[in-house]
Amino acid sequence: MIAVIDYGVGNLFSVEKALLQFADDVVVTGDEKLILAADKLVLPGVGDFGECMSNLEATGLIPAIRQKIADGTPLLGICIGEQILFEGSEESPGAKGLGLFKGMVRRINAPGLKVPHMGWNSVNFSEPKYPLFKDLGEHPYFYFVHSYHCVPEDGSVITAVTEYGEQLTAAVAKDNVMATQFHPEKSGDVGLQVLKNFIEM
Repeated sequence: MIAVIDYGVGNLFSVEKALLQFADDVVVTGDEKLILAADKLVLPGVGDFGECMSNLEATGLIPAIRQKIADGTPLLGICIGEQILFEGSEESPGAKGLGLFKGMVRRINAPGLKVPHMGWNSVNFSEPKYPLFKDLGEHPYFYFVHSYHCVPEDGSVITAVTEYGEQLTAAVAKDNVMATQFHPEKSGDVGLQVLKNFIEM
């Protein structure tokens, strides 16, 4: 079973719809028992870092999520679901993230370009290519909507980057935790391939 974690934010049902193209057992849930029983977890998120963390804390699900990660369950974070895996964000000073990745979320510095960064951007993968991006060609385009990006302390966790005024982190991974700044569920066939790869991991 794949559990899409429902904590009151995120593009939950478009994520569910995309996952259902490759798996029958997908649930959108805030039920701790279902999350603990899941084979894989998806953590979506849209909006404000602090609001997302506040909502997640209010559900009481954080201990269950941490337990599943410690047990080796694969977790995929999407958009703000990636950002809250870090320690904190310039967007919400004082709000603590989950701290699964060391580092901070910084505002995009793109003089002369509009922020938020909205639209399609090409992505460059780290070598060797992380399994989440198996069977994708070079420099595919993904859909982004964000004003902030993750800046890990350890650059080796970065699995993909994109360019928008500066080099931005497009995806990260460490052990069984992986995440994308872009929205695979809104990125056409290449995004669906990412979700398919996650299901098959």
